[in-house]
Amino acid sequence: MLEKYKILKDYAGPSQLKYMSYEELKELAQEVRDYIIQVTSKNGGHVGPGLGVVELTIALLRVFNPPQDVIVWDIGHQGYPWKILTDRKEEFQTLRQYKGIAGFLRREESPYDAFGAGHSSTSISAALGFRVAKDLKGEKEDYVLAVIGDGALTAGMAYEALNNAGHLRPNRFIVVLNDNEMSISPNVGAISTYLNKIISGHFVQETRQKVKKFLQHLGETPLRLMKLTEEFLKGIISPGIFFEELGFNYIGPIDGHDLEALETTLKNVKDIEGPVLVHVYTKKGKGYKPAEENPVKWHGVAPYKIESGEIIKKPSPPTWTSVFGKALVELAEQDEKIVAITPAMKEGSGLVEFAKRFPERFFDVGIAEQHACTFAAGLAAEGMRPVAAYYSTFLQRAYDQVIHDVALQNLPVTFAIDRAGLVGDDGPTHHGVFDLSYLRCVPNIVVCAPKDEQELRDLLYTGIYSGKPFALRYPRGAAYGVPTEGFNKIEIGTWEELLEGEDAVILAVGYPVYQALKAAEKLYKEGIKVGVVNARFVKPMDEKMLEEIAKRYDIFITVEDNVIMGGFGSGVLEFFAKKGIMKRVVNLGVPDKFIEHGKQDILRKLVGIDAESIEKTVKEELLRRRFV
Repeated sequence: MLEKYKILKDYAGPSQLKYMSYEELKELAQEVRDYIIQVTSKNGGHVGPGLGVVELTIALLRVFNPPQDVIVWDIGHQGYPWKILTDRKEEFQTLRQYKGIAGFLRREESPYDAFGAGHSSTSISAALGFRVAKDLKGEKEDYVLAVIGDGALTAGMAYEALNNAGHLRPNRFIVVLNDNEMSISPNVGAISTYLNKIISGHFVQETRQKVKKFLQHLGETPLRLMKLTEEFLKGIISPGIFFEELGFNYIGPIDGHDLEALETTLKNVKDIEGPVLVHVYTKKGKGYKPAEENPVKWHGVAPYKIESGEIIKKPSPPTWTSVFGKALVELAEQDEKIVAITPAMKEGSGLVEFAKRFPERFFDVGIAEQHACTFAAGLAAEGMRPVAAYYSTFLQRAYDQVIHDVALQNLPVTFAIDRAGLVGDDGPTHHGVFDLSYLRCVPNIVVCAPKDEQELRDLLYTGIYSGKPFALRYPRGAAYGVPTEGFNKIEIGTWEELLEGEDAVILAVGYPVYQALKAAEKLYKEGIKVGVVNARFVKPMDEKMLEEIAKRYDIFITVEDNVIMGGFGSGVLEFFAKKGIMKRVVNLGVPDKFIEHGKQDILRKLVGIDAESIEKTVKEELLRRRFV
């Protein structure tokens, strides 16, 4: 694939960038964009963010010297050009594929990836840690930078880091705010870019420091007057007064696609004392018309046709996400107390239609998972019926709020937890394999998972009207195509026996239920009779049924799309231990390690929760019993 590119095919690494002309760099930038489009059209991925930061990436690599100079990218959505232009040009074709390179930045993948980035708003905190560590080690000449998007600045952690950095006032510490027109500032023209060159230039900065030192000898009043005048003028010509108040030298905004302006600015700010924030304006999806016109859609996409931008879809049942979104709309039509909250995941959580139909009852709070949870708790305390829609891994960031603000006060917040289990191509930072474990140990909360679409609807209905903290988790991707109609209340804590057997019983929760049924069907054809139970409630468990079936079976196989440690299977073992029930229990689920990226079916087979693996485990246990 690289043979088609004039410059990129022979590109040998960051040092080469420093000797290239601007004309060559512009051509290289276009080739990098085209390469990203070619690869993501086949593999899927985060298209828009990477296309928007090509020039910024080139400028950073020309002005600074990573990995000695540390550059921390926030999230990693915008890291594709970084991967290509550092040391993974060839490997980029394996993006997001099993055993290929990751879709996010990973320390073990390259020395240029200073810090792993899968969730947003961590870059400034991590970069400040690098800066302080380098200072303590005497490496004061190195630079440390954090590149963070405007969307990530909606998270409280970013402001905590800015506040701390403003207090410490480290030198050679630069925050690059990549504003891609999604939330903060208006378009930036040539005048703003020109003003920025002046503001960041040596003359202005040196004059500023000289005047400041001179006025210090005249007393506090002239110095305060200078500061007020400076802040007033900056407030007129730039939006940087807020960052200045936090202790940063604010530079910007500048055109993030003007390579010469970027390079000039970055060179100039290298000599400014104290922490610096450089505000860069970029176009998300730059260079690919479909991505420029719809940056939300093209933030992350499945494989697509380059010519039209049409997503390549195989015929499949509705997704679990869409089933949830449709059900919530239907329920909200009947009940004005139902409100929906999401931390910046309206599209991903299936709430687009809800937001259109009930805008006054829909709240996207930005990348603020903690706030979303406590906000929902407040709504519940005042008699509303809040449904807080999270990705499983994002709910981890609100864990304290789940415990203290919802569960401890026994407030009826329904958590709709999407992307539970192994999510596939996004890998270990996004696998939702911990929620059963981290929620099961929390008092008052109900934890459940549906086996199919109708049960998702029924459990959602049950949760909203349960009067309890209620967590409903479901996987990413296509569901099973089960017809749906209406809503039925399910008694909390009840399981259902789907298939009776004699030789062993499979207790499955959520996605693996149908896999267990498929395995049992094959085993029945071989004369092995295996029971299957839909253990839809992980907390509280159906202890009555569990005790009853313990009288009928000696071998129990538990299956969950969750880590084994502390999960559903652990709960079964705990119950048997409490009751003194001696049975052979085999737990299938995610082992005690982080699982790589890859297609969901590959990963499910890898950890042994697909139908074939379940069938194999049953046979192994029956064979084992013969020789015990």
